Amino acid sequence: MMAMKLELAKNSSVLTVRIRQKLIEMAVPLLFLVLCGIGAYFAQLSPVFLINEIIMRMARNPLLVLALIIPVVAGMGMNFAITLGAMAGQIGLIIITHYEINGITGLLVAALIATPFAVLFGYLTGKLLNRAKGKEMITSMIFGFFANYVWQLFFLAFVGSIIPMRNEKLILSTGVGLRNTIDLAGIRQSLDNLLKIQVVQGLSIPVSTLLVVALFCVLITFFMKTKLGQDIRAVGQNMEIARISGIDVDRVRIYAIIISTVLAAWGQLIWLQNIGTLNTYGSHVQVGLFAVAALLIGGASVTKATIWQVLLGTFLFHTLFIISPVAGRNLVGDAQIGEFFRVFVAYGVIAVALLLHAWQKYASTKKL
Repeated sequence: MMAMKLELAKNSSVLTVRIRQKLIEMAVPLLFLVLCGIGAYFAQLSPVFLINEIIMRMARNPLLVLALIIPVVAGMGMNFAITLGAMAGQIGLIIITHYEINGITGLLVAALIATPFAVLFGYLTGKLLNRAKGKEMITSMIFGFFANYVWQLFFLAFVGSIIPMRNEKLILSTGVGLRNTIDLAGIRQSLDNLLKIQVVQGLSIPVSTLLVVALFCVLITFFMKTKLGQDIRAVGQNMEIARISGIDVDRVRIYAIIISTVLAAWGQLIWLQNIGTLNTYGSHVQVGLFAVAALLIGGASVTKATIWQVLLGTFLFHTLFIISPVAGRNLVGDAQIGEFFRVFVAYGVIAVALLLHAWQKYASTKKL
C-alpha cells in the first residue's frame, strides 16, 4: 500500500513538472494570444475583415518563417541573412518584369531565375558563418545589412550605366538606377487567384497558396528524415560528436544555409505576388527581423523550432500586426501608437530570446 502511494506521488510529481515545463515553453505564445484578444476587443474590427486578413497573411508569410527552421536545427540559431534570399527572389521579379513575362508562368520563371542566385548567396553566407561558429546570429544580421548596401549600390549605380537597361517602367528618368517602386501587375496574385474560393462578400480563401505552404511543410518534415536531414540534426546537437562520426560538419552547415536561403527566395516571391508592388530598396529590409520575431512568438528558441511553432507564430504576430494600429487609434486617437508597438514587439521578443540563450549557455558552462 505504501509502495503504491509512493508511486502515485512520484507520478504526480513528474506530471506537475511536465505541466510546468510546458507552461514555460508556451508562456510567450500565451502572452501574445492575450495581447491579440485585448487588441481585437479595442480594435472592434469586422469579423469578416479580420478573418480575411488573417487568412491572407497565413498564405503569404509562413514560407519566409519556415526558411528559418533548418539553420536552427543545425545549431546555427536564427538566420537573419534570409534577407539575401529575399533579394534573390526580387532579382527574379525584376527580370520577368523587364521582359514582361506575366501570370503564373512569370512567377515560375522568376522562381527559376531566383534559385541559382539564392544558392550562390546561401553558399557565401554559409562559408562566412563557418568562420564565425558560436556567433552565427549576429554575423548573419551584419551580413544582411552589408548585403543591403551592396544591393543599393548595384541597382542605383550600376543598372543603366554598367548594365544596360532602357525600360521606362523600371529605370529612373536619369537613365541610371531602378525606380523606388516597381509595379508587379503582370504577376499580381497570380498564385492566389489560381484557385480561390469566395466564401462571402469580403472573405476569400487563396486555396492554391495555402496548398503550396502546406506542401512545403510536408517537404521539410520529410527532408528532416533523410540522411542529410539527420546529419543536420546531428550537427546541431553536437558538432564534435558529429565530426567524430564522419560527418563533414562545415559542408552540412553550408547546405542548411543554402536551403534556408532558397526557401526565403521563394517565400519572398509568394509574398510579393500577393502585394503586387516591389519596393526596390525596402521590401527585403525587414524580412529577417519579422520572420525571426514570428518564429520566437510561436514558442521557438534559438536552439529549437518546429513547423507548428512557425504556423502559430505567424498567426499571432500578423494578427497583432492587423489589429494594433486600429486599437492604438481607438484607444489614444493615434494609429501610429500601434505601429510603434509592432516595432517594439519585433525587436523586444528577439532581444529577450537572445538574452535567454546567452543565460542558458552561461548556466550550462557553470554546471560543467
